[in-house]
Amino acid sequence: MPLAPPSRCTDPECHEIATNRGRCDDHQPIPWAGRDDKARRYGISSGTWRTLKARVSRRDHGCCYICGDGPPDDPDEPGHQLDHIVPIFEGGAVDDLANLGLACVSCHETKSKAEALRANQARNSRR
Repeated sequence: MPLAPPSRCTDPECHEIATNRGRCDDHQPIPWAGRDDKARRYGISSGTWRTLKARVSRRDHGCCYICGDGPPDDPDEPGHQLDHIVPIFEGGAVDDLANLGLACVSCHETKSKAEALRANQARNSRR
């Protein structure tokens, strides 16, 4: 099967050959560029987020609310992450302490993937 001839980079000023997605190596998009951070997403500052995390950590004694794992023993190990127990898209409050808990990294990843799947299914069913 014949291959298409190489094309130029889609950047108007560039005359290099495209290597991936119609762009040369110098003009590839930056991964996650433009992705909002929690402060903009939830409408609260990063300082407020850190304060909420400290309050929840004291309340829960640094333990994961999902599996009960305590705070990490190794200081180089990543700590627990602040998590919304009821996701925002399902009606959970953004900064209510009753809706916040600490989750270890593995529990947080598993829960976030399940929530993203539910959110995508809900969004697709509305179409």
